[in-house]
Amino acid sequence: MPSLFSAFIYPALGIALLTTMVVLGFALTHIELKLWYLPLSLGVIALTIFVCNAGIGPLHRLMQHRAGEMRWPAQVLTMINLMIAMQGNVKDWVNYHSQHHRFADGPGDPHNPFESKRWAWVGWILFRDPKDVMRPMPIWLKNHPIIVWMDGFYNSISLVIHLLIPAVIYLIVWAAGGSLVLTAIIHASVVIGRAIQFHATTYGINVLGHLKTPAWADHAMALLTGGEAFHDHHHDEPVSALHRPRKGLWNRIVDYNGTMLLLYEKLGWVKGLKIAPRFA
Repeated sequence: MPSLFSAFIYPALGIALLTTMVVLGFALTHIELKLWYLPLSLGVIALTIFVCNAGIGPLHRLMQHRAGEMRWPAQVLTMINLMIAMQGNVKDWVNYHSQHHRFADGPGDPHNPFESKRWAWVGWILFRDPKDVMRPMPIWLKNHPIIVWMDGFYNSISLVIHLLIPAVIYLIVWAAGGSLVLTAIIHASVVIGRAIQFHATTYGINVLGHLKTPAWADHAMALLTGGEAFHDHHHDEPVSALHRPRKGLWNRIVDYNGTMLLLYEKLGWVKGLKIAPRFA
């Protein structure tokens, strides 16, 4: 489950790795940093943010609020993306979010920003009641064996994604005589991108999403969260595959989680999408 490691230690390791590579590049003459490494790093960060949101969007809108049904390709891809995003077990995520909707902004809300903004941001993640994670898988998800199986092996699959696969890539690059510095920069960019998305979600939605904020801030946070940060309507109309109107290029850009679900529908990966009337 999300913890001190996923919230702070892992991001710090990513920043440290990137900083180390840059320092070595300037300090050692045999290590050359090329100018195109910078746009590549920024591109990897942006792609990682998108991949993480490609997990959270279907989790939130379809698994949680049942605004549609995913077929197996979408289920597998979503679960992998959620593990890249380090969102923790689906079981716990859905149970906490259900509790949040039941007691939103009041006593019993697991992340009420009106009690403490810092708690709503990361406190509730770092200091959880052990009994909370003993709650069973929500009934409506038990009929999805892929989700149940992958969630049951969350830690094992996450170790493969975040430890084994990077180690194998480093080994292959080393054996092939490639650039370990460039590989490390790309790896660090992935870790940093995941961290940006993680904190954009926990702070941008749990805190800013429940406060009055200017429109530009809503759109900026939406770009980092795939549209999940458009939160003013959500507690009134939680069942919606879209968080912005279907029409309009900017709406489909800024609510790219919804755009992705529309694409999944075209591919036959999801069915029965439900869209709130204001966004249809």
